[in-house]
Amino acid sequence: MSMYTRLATGRYLASEHTQGPWDPATQHMGPVTALITHELAQTAPRPGLELSRLVVDVFGPVPVGELELRTDVIRDGKRVQCLAASVWSGDREHCRATAWRIRESATPVTPVAAPPAPVPPRSEADRSSWLGSGFGYGRALDWRFVTGGPMVTGPATVWGHVSMPLVEGEEITPLERLALFADSGNGISHALDFQTHLFVNVDLTISLFRAPAGEWICMDATTVIGPAGRGLTRSTLYDESGEVGTATQTLFVAPR
Repeated sequence: MSMYTRLATGRYLASEHTQGPWDPATQHMGPVTALITHELAQTAPRPGLELSRLVVDVFGPVPVGELELRTDVIRDGKRVQCLAASVWSGDREHCRATAWRIRESATPVTPVAAPPAPVPPRSEADRSSWLGSGFGYGRALDWRFVTGGPMVTGPATVWGHVSMPLVEGEEITPLERLALFADSGNGISHALDFQTHLFVNVDLTISLFRAPAGEWICMDATTVIGPAGRGLTRSTLYDESGEVGTATQTLFVAPR
C-alpha cells in the first residue's frame, strides 16, 4: 500500500491514496508535491547542497493515473543550484516547479520558535471526520489538531504524519513528509464552507531555513479571503524540534 508505484524512470502510477477533496478522479497536490521533491532529489545531487525553496505552479487538476515527471538543471553553481520539474499525464502538463538548493556552511544561529504544542493524542473526532476519512489523501495521514478542527472555520494548528510509503518500496524522507503536508494549509484553515465555495490553490511556495527531521510535521495556518475572488494561506512549518520554514498558497475562490 503506497501513494505511487514506480513504473520506470520518471514514470509513476498514482493510487487512490492520492485522491483530493474536490473530485475522486484527481489528486491532492500534497502527494504530487512530495513526488516532485522525491524526483528532484535524484536530479544532479551533490553533497553539501540542500533544498531551501520549492515553488509549484498548478496549471490544472492532476488525474489519479499514470504520470511522467521531467526534471532539469537550470543553474548548476558551486554554492547554489536551481532545478526544474514538470508533471505530465499524456500530452498535458499539469504543474511545473522550480527548486533552489543552497550549499551547507556553518552560520550563526538565531533563536526560532518551538512547536506550538507537542503532538497530541489521537482523537476519534479527527480520525472519523471528513478530513480524516472522506478522501484518499485524508485517510493516508494521521491528523492531530492542536487548535481549530477538521470542520471548524478559521486558523488551525495541526500535526500530520503519513502512514504509508510515498513510492512503493522506497523510504520516505523528512523533506518529502513536509512537502506532502505543506499543501494542506488552505484545507485545515479554511475561511469558507466547503459546501458552498471552492478555494483551490494555484501555487505553493515552501521556503526552508533548515532541513526538517523526524516523522511528524506541524503546520500553523491562516487563510484570508479578499473581495475579488482571491485568497491567501500562510503557514508556519515545524518539526518536533522547532520551526523550519513557511508555506504560502495563492487561492482561486468561487461559489460551488
